[in-house]
Amino acid sequence: MRLTLERRKWIWAYLFLAVPLIFFLSIRIGPTLFAFWMSLHEWDPIALDRPFIGLENYREVFDDEVFWKAFRNTWIYVVVGVPAGLLFSLVVALGLQRLIRFVGFYRVLYFIPYITSLVAVGWVWRWMYTPNGVFNDVLSRLGLPQSGFLGDPGTAIYAIIATTVWQGLGFQIVIFLAGLESIPGDYLDAASVDGASGWQTFRDIVMPLLNPTIVFLVVTGVISNLQVFTQIRSMSSAGTGGPLDSTISVVLYVYQAAFQSLPSEMGYAAAMMVVLFVVILLITVVQLKFLSRGAYD
Repeated sequence: MRLTLERRKWIWAYLFLAVPLIFFLSIRIGPTLFAFWMSLHEWDPIALDRPFIGLENYREVFDDEVFWKAFRNTWIYVVVGVPAGLLFSLVVALGLQRLIRFVGFYRVLYFIPYITSLVAVGWVWRWMYTPNGVFNDVLSRLGLPQSGFLGDPGTAIYAIIATTVWQGLGFQIVIFLAGLESIPGDYLDAASVDGASGWQTFRDIVMPLLNPTIVFLVVTGVISNLQVFTQIRSMSSAGTGGPLDSTISVVLYVYQAAFQSLPSEMGYAAAMMVVLFVVILLITVVQLKFLSRGAYD
């Protein structure tokens, strides 16, 4: 009887594990493999004939100047947006941790943009960036020259990055606050007794103990910025990544190739997505290998 009960437990355990496993395989792995299969064909959704062309789509990707411009822009979104977001969110989290009154109010206040629709955020910020918008009005009042912001190829991408950082700030603040509150108070008290300055305590105690939190936020931030789409679609010139492709990202270029080209270049778009998938995978593995050293020791 005992053996039968034990077997039943194992059977039910594997059945419960099978449900999320099947869901993951069908929603994640299945479409990924299908995208790779599409990338090997001249794939038009409405065409009856979808000839196999091997790696021809990949050859075109690597010869495509717009793709490399989109890839460069995507990299700018990462190398500028991720550090800026981490820096601002950590500073705000440290400030919130010192508050005594209205702590919950300020946490909610910073978190609201994160749960707000990206489309709504994009349109509001797009209005503030207009020549008669809030930012240029402030510059005029300060006696500074106005900026083209989204209309200037030199500043458009950084204007979108600022919006992206602002929108994601609340999530990172909450994660940093959780990491800061998990630091044992005994360590901080011991540092204070030993005469350590605030900077020394932050550098030698707080930052090393925040390493797991930083690793998590860096990895999720990089993956998120490599897939930036909605902000560009909502804020850029005509939603096409302009002006002069200065804000276009890889994901937006994939969307244009798959759904806005006539005839549709779905196979070519799939090839670009496979390339982006490999890049994200490699970057994530490298990050986890180097950033997490000693994080969980």
